[in-house]
Amino acid sequence: MANKRDYYEVLGLSKSAGDDEIKKSYRKLAKQYHPDMNPGDKTAEEKFKEVNEAYAVLSDPEKKSKYDQFGHAAFDPAMGGGGAGFDGFGGFDFGDIFSSFFGGGGGGGARRNGPTRGEDLQYRLTLTFEEAAFGCKKDLSYGRVERCSDCGGNGAAKGTTPETCPNCGGSGQVRSAQRTAFGVFQTTHACDHCRGTGKIVKSPCKNCNGKGYVKIQKKLTVTIPAGIDDGEYMRLSGQGNEGRNGGPAGDLIVAIYVRDHQIFERDGTTLYCEVPITFAEAALGAEIEIPTLTGTTKYSIPEGTQTGTSFTVRGEGIVSTRTGRKGDLIFRVVVEVPKNLTEKQKQLLRDFAEESGQKNYAKRQSFFKKFKK
Repeated sequence: MANKRDYYEVLGLSKSAGDDEIKKSYRKLAKQYHPDMNPGDKTAEEKFKEVNEAYAVLSDPEKKSKYDQFGHAAFDPAMGGGGAGFDGFGGFDFGDIFSSFFGGGGGGGARRNGPTRGEDLQYRLTLTFEEAAFGCKKDLSYGRVERCSDCGGNGAAKGTTPETCPNCGGSGQVRSAQRTAFGVFQTTHACDHCRGTGKIVKSPCKNCNGKGYVKIQKKLTVTIPAGIDDGEYMRLSGQGNEGRNGGPAGDLIVAIYVRDHQIFERDGTTLYCEVPITFAEAALGAEIEIPTLTGTTKYSIPEGTQTGTSFTVRGEGIVSTRTGRKGDLIFRVVVEVPKNLTEKQKQLLRDFAEESGQKNYAKRQSFFKKFKK
C-alpha cells in the first residue's frame, strides 16, 4: 500500500471534489489511457487500471467515506480489508477495515470458518455509440471462483472428509495468556495448525488441490439498457466470486466504455452536431436535412441565419435510463464560403456587394464606435 498513489491525485482532484467532478475527471482520463486508444502501451494500460481503481472507490459513497477516513489502509488485507487491486480487471474485494476488530476478514483474532462473502469482480465492456444509445445484448466471458464440484468445497478427496482440528477443537481460534505487570492478558488468534478453518484435510482433492474452490471461465449474456453512458457501471448481483462457508457470492461490476462518434457528441441525454449550409441557404432560408441516430430529418431554417446559430430538434436525443424520456438534438449551422467560383458567379457577388455596400458600411461604422467606447 505504501507505493499506491492517492486516489484523488490519480484523478487530478482535490478532496473536496463532488460526484460530478469525480465522474468528469474519470471519463476524461479513462478515454486518454484506454487500451483501445493506446495499443501495446503498457504504461497507459497501468494508468488506465489505476484510474479505474480510484474511480471504483471514490464513486461509491460508502467506500469513499472509508477512504477519506483511513486512506488505503481501509482496503489493505493486512488490516482486515479485502484489497482494492484490479488484477487486470479481475477480482477485487473492498473489505471492511472494522472486521479486523470485530471478528471478520484476515485480522489476528478472526475466524475463517464462518460465512464469508465472495469478492466482487470487475469487467470492462466497450460499446459503440449506437449500442449505448439504443441498448443491446452482450456476451461476457470472465474468470470466476466457484466451489469445487469434486469435493463440494471441503477440499478433501472423494471418499474422505476433513477432520476436526485437534489443536483448536474445530473453532479455528486459540487463546493465549500473557502475564504482564498489569496482570494476565488473554488474546485470541487464528489457529496456526488449521489456518483458522477448524478443519484438517489429510487427503486433498486433486481437482482443487485441497483449496475447495477452483477458477472457471464463466460465460454470461447481459442486457445493456438503452441510454447507458460512458463511465457508468452495471452491478450484476451474485455473479462475482462464490462465497465461502455458506456466504453469499460477490457481484460482477461491468464498467462501461463508449467509443466516440464521428458526427455526434453527447452530454447526458442531449446530442450535439454541426451541419454545414450554403451561403444561399443561410441568406434566403431553406429546408435542410439533419442527421439523427436513426437516419435524417427535415428542418426549416429562417432567412438571414448566421453561422454558429444553434437549433433544437425535440426528442431526437438519447433516452434517459431513469425516466425513459428522450433528450433533444441540438445542431449548430456552419455557413460554408463558396470556392472555385465562375466569373459569372463572382460578378453576381460583386453586384450584390455593391448593392448592399452602403448598408454594410453603416454597420461597420456602428461597430467601431462601440469598440472605441
